Order: sequence, then structure tokens, then C-alpha cells
Amino acid sequence: MPASELYCPRPGYQSYEVRLFNRDVRALLKDNRQHTLLAEHWADDRVTVVEARDAGEARVIASRRYPPEKGFVISGVASIAHR
Repeated sequence: MPASELYCPRPGYQSYEVRLFNRDVRALLKDNRQHTLLAEHWADDRVTVVEARDAGEARVIASRRYPPEKGFVISGVASIAHR
């Protein structure tokens, strides 16, 4: 993530890179079919950035945004160091 002069983290929070994919899209793509709502790129790992107090909270926030019951799988969470 590029450094930005406008970036102003909240005290006690860090940025976390959350990697995720959609298992339903992945399974359909293997069967040469398409998901009715999600694009094919969801079969591969995607990255989103979450501001949280720790990695566990980042995972919870991402799970709310990308619910497991809709096929989303979090494959990793890593802290991002800001300059």
C-alpha cells in the first residue's frame, strides 16, 4: 500500500492486508460455469485492507464484509507497516 500524506491512522489501530477468495466461484469455475453474482476473479486470492487493533479483529471485520456463508474464505491476514 503506497504511503499517503492524507493517511491518518487512529491511535491503537494498524492496517492489515486480508487475503480472501470465494469457494463457490472457485468450484463453479473448475466446472466451467459462472457464478450468477460474482466475477471470475473471485476464484483467485484478492486483497483488501482493514484497519483494526489486531489481526483477530481484522479477520472479524473482513468476515462481516465478506461473509463465510456467502462462500468467502479468508486465506491470510498480515500486518502492513506504514512509512
